Amino acid sequence: MKNNFDKTILMPSIVKELKKEKRKEKKTIIVVFLSLFIIGSSFGLFLFYGPYTGFRNFWITSAMTSMSHQYLATWFYNEDTINKVLANNKVIEIDEDTNPDLINFKDYNNEQKIYENEYEQQILTKDPGNDLYKVIPVSGSGYQGYLVAIYDPSRVSIATTAYLGTRGEAITTVAKRENAIIAINAGGFYDPDWNSNGALPHGTVISNGEVVSDFDDANMGGGFVGFTNDDKLVLGKMTKEEAIAMGIRDAVEFGPFLIVNGKSSFIKGNGGWGIAPRTAIGQRADGIVLFLVINGRIASSLGADMGDLTEIMENYGAVNAANMDGGSSSALVINNEIINHPVAGGDNGLRDIPTFWIVK
Repeated sequence: MKNNFDKTILMPSIVKELKKEKRKEKKTIIVVFLSLFIIGSSFGLFLFYGPYTGFRNFWITSAMTSMSHQYLATWFYNEDTINKVLANNKVIEIDEDTNPDLINFKDYNNEQKIYENEYEQQILTKDPGNDLYKVIPVSGSGYQGYLVAIYDPSRVSIATTAYLGTRGEAITTVAKRENAIIAINAGGFYDPDWNSNGALPHGTVISNGEVVSDFDDANMGGGFVGFTNDDKLVLGKMTKEEAIAMGIRDAVEFGPFLIVNGKSSFIKGNGGWGIAPRTAIGQRADGIVLFLVINGRIASSLGADMGDLTEIMENYGAVNAANMDGGSSSALVINNEIINHPVAGGDNGLRDIPTFWIVK
């Protein structure tokens, strides 16, 4: 009877204590979550609206030039603030057209041992058994990517989706069909719903000396970026008729121009394009073509801005260089293998796009 009596007396008090403990625990969890929320909110408010403008500049320029995520800026900032930030972060291009006479092709002696700097040594020291190209890893503050030196510019051309005006294609599909050894994405494209199928490239596209597409310009600076019949990269603000007349065989219209005639654009702030995956193309004075693809939006590489692209192209001796489409379009394929880290989603991270620089 004693045991039964004890249970009868003690059970309610134990249950009561347990309930008290649970309430305490629940209150503690709520307090912790509220504290974290308040701290997180305060930190977020400090980042977005505090005296430090670096994050604000990054956020607005990255959103406004992505085309597909401008709402990320307009949610937090009014039009005046956005316009002010964009005015303080932009690319001021060199007001010149390319002088093709600055490109003089050289056939380097394999025994050459004297180099101007480490970058030239990386470019001119070819991989054994590979006279066509060399892949050079590049990295800097917050970014990592790949520069590809192409030793024969005559093998660089433009390829397009087989369904221009209807839908784009993945870079791997086009590279395989074209038997391309190397491929990168080229110009931008009409993307009104931010999730288009990449059917319509912005601006004029010239392939093998013929205009194959002519749609509205992207209004991203720059102009024609293309190779002449004598394999020189030309950057210029011209009409399609002028481009054909001067012998441009393969080109897209995009920008901004980063380097013209050895003179770099003035990059104000971060250039107005924020930090993202990037693609660029350039050519050295000795004729070697440079493909550049920078990873972005991943933990190991947030991405690059226009200043980063310009600096890399300067380091590796580009006399002419231009920005190509970036973000979810940036991709590098070599021998049918994806080399970079595309971020468009899906199994391989690739997006359907309309135009490509290829090496055959």
